Amino acid sequence: MSTETSTNDDPQGGRTITLTQADDGWWVARDEETGVASQGETRQDALDNLDEAVALHKGEIGESIDTREEEEKVLEELGIDPDEVAQARDEHDGLPDFMQ
Repeated sequence: MSTETSTNDDPQGGRTITLTQADDGWWVARDEETGVASQGETRQDALDNLDEAVALHKGEIGESIDTREEEEKVLEELGIDPDEVAQARDEHDGLPDFMQ
């Protein structure tokens, strides 16, 4: 349950961002245009994390993973078993929409 919510239009970029503070004190920032959300311990952390998440979503930063080998390497670096990911794909007919 949120304890505070505010929405602000960014005059420079035309972005509408919603900030919500959860009962545990953490903040969630959501870009209304893209639907991308992120969180942080402070409002500023949530906004900074949102900027990064939106840039990743839009392909403005980060590197694409183009081959199965590259994907396996990244998954292993994150401590995720690539075989489990492959099994989950098979069980659920591919990737979830947000990962495509």
